[in-house]
Amino acid sequence: MAQLKVVICGAGIAGNALAFWLSKLGYEVTVVERWPNLRATGLQVDLRGFGVNVLKRMGLEQAFRARTIQEQGLEFINSSGEQKAYFPANRTGKGLQSFTTDHEIMRGDLCRLLYDATKDRVKYVFGVTVESFEENNTSVEVLFSNGKKGCFDLLVGADGQWSRIRRLMLGPDTPDPFHFLGVYTGYFTIPQPIREGEQYISTNYIAPGKRMGLRDVRRGSVNEEKAALAELFQGAGWQTDRILKGLMKSDDFYLERLGLVKTSVWSQGRVVLIGDAAYCPSAVTGMGTTSSLVGAYILAGEIGQHCGSDSKEGLLTALKQYEQCFRPFMDKVQKGLSRDSNVLTKIPSSPVGIALLHFFLGLVALLRLDVLAKYIIREDVREWDLPEYQEMIQRQE
Repeated sequence: MAQLKVVICGAGIAGNALAFWLSKLGYEVTVVERWPNLRATGLQVDLRGFGVNVLKRMGLEQAFRARTIQEQGLEFINSSGEQKAYFPANRTGKGLQSFTTDHEIMRGDLCRLLYDATKDRVKYVFGVTVESFEENNTSVEVLFSNGKKGCFDLLVGADGQWSRIRRLMLGPDTPDPFHFLGVYTGYFTIPQPIREGEQYISTNYIAPGKRMGLRDVRRGSVNEEKAALAELFQGAGWQTDRILKGLMKSDDFYLERLGLVKTSVWSQGRVVLIGDAAYCPSAVTGMGTTSSLVGAYILAGEIGQHCGSDSKEGLLTALKQYEQCFRPFMDKVQKGLSRDSNVLTKIPSSPVGIALLHFFLGLVALLRLDVLAKYIIREDVREWDLPEYQEMIQRQE
């Protein structure tokens, strides 16, 4: 029987990780990406817990570490720049991570690492996305944005939290599974020379005063978004004004709504979702990259287990088993997350409230308590074990 043919929409972390495993299993894999080239951009991401285990099973930990950011820890400061609390990275290899992990990397570097480990056995098509698809009993026919068509055994939506594949799969009458957490966040980089003797430390500054904007800004208008943020944060203290000048000059700025994706199903027929398209946990949890890597590993493992190298008969069963195995993990990661419970909306804004928060954080740091990893970062997933798939272990040997 002919080998399984899979098309993955999205060449991000989840899509490339899945392509890595499926191609290792000997399947014919095509990845389409709407950007004209590999989108190796983005800021810092980290791996935690089971994500590190998957990285090791991929055989990529050494290459990953060669690209890591040697961030020493995270500090909270006041408006004068005085450090009020400091959480060092956990470099022991044991226990829960802190805010800063031992596996910090720029998103673009991780995306490039996965792509380089995959490109020789996977067909990548850039500047193209999935326009529509039609299923029958034996295959899914995909119409691409360049007008070409292809017939595949499986279509994978790895196209992020605003997934087009998800919308097409669930249909127009299904409510939007994206749940806004009440927070907008902007990302950009500015030049910051590191002087001799200085270390890489993540700095958090909580500015006094509620900062809310009711300004009509066109979605996607970068200049208007920048201007709105500059207006909101002008005069907020510390080095804010210098940072805002960098914001106005930056060429990599983007603004997003923080939220999570919770869908009732992760697959329908021969279409399946992974990563943020299926179960975006939001940046609040610190588990987005880990969830993408682990989810891709489990989906590939179930396909390999139920289909083997020369069968397609067990594919639909594999998709159901992928969800049955991994959904309990994601339920724990996303548990209790809502607009009302989001910790970022509970941060105090009065000088007294901020001082009390700094005191609490300083005490937690002094006592080296794990409350942050347990209750803010959702790393502590219990009563769930990472499966081992013999087919994938054999391919790695």
